[in-house]
Amino acid sequence: MSNYSSCHTPVNTKSKLSATIDAPFDDPTKYRSLAGALQYLTFTQPDITYVVPQICLHMHAPTNENMSALKCIISYLQGTLSHGLHLHTSTVDHLISYTDVGCSGCPDNRCSTSGYCVFLGDNLISWSFKRQPILSCGSAEAEYRGVANIVSDSYWIRNLLLELHCHLQKATLVYLFGNFV
Repeated sequence: MSNYSSCHTPVNTKSKLSATIDAPFDDPTKYRSLAGALQYLTFTQPDITYVVPQICLHMHAPTNENMSALKCIISYLQGTLSHGLHLHTSTVDHLISYTDVGCSGCPDNRCSTSGYCVFLGDNLISWSFKRQPILSCGSAEAEYRGVANIVSDSYWIRNLLLELHCHLQKATLVYLFGNFV
């Protein structure tokens, strides 16, 4: 794939991967190997932490559509080799958290997807993107679950910082869809 041009985004924004009937990929072992390698890359490439688990959902029976999505991620990574997670000197006096929820994000089981990120000063220190384990009755319930996840993680980080004798002087701010919570 060294001759491929790079993509601007790691995922096709027009459609979602599903378990619909498509031609099975002819070499599932190759697909699993590439998907597994991408899982390790998510530790240092937080920009692919949403899309990699989406392709890993289809490791049991990959299709040509799934392989195309995997190739799109690799093309994206090819264009972002110089990107990464950078830590800068910053004041460590506040913790800010952001969360977002994609309601009914999975076309197969209609479960919502929630994600969040936590900044200590100007540095990203924690993030997560995952499918919610339970089908929510509505968008408000899905958003509540997403906020509960970020508040739990923020509380844990504050306690860790206290154990490290780093006392935060300001309250933790949590933002949902750009609104103050």
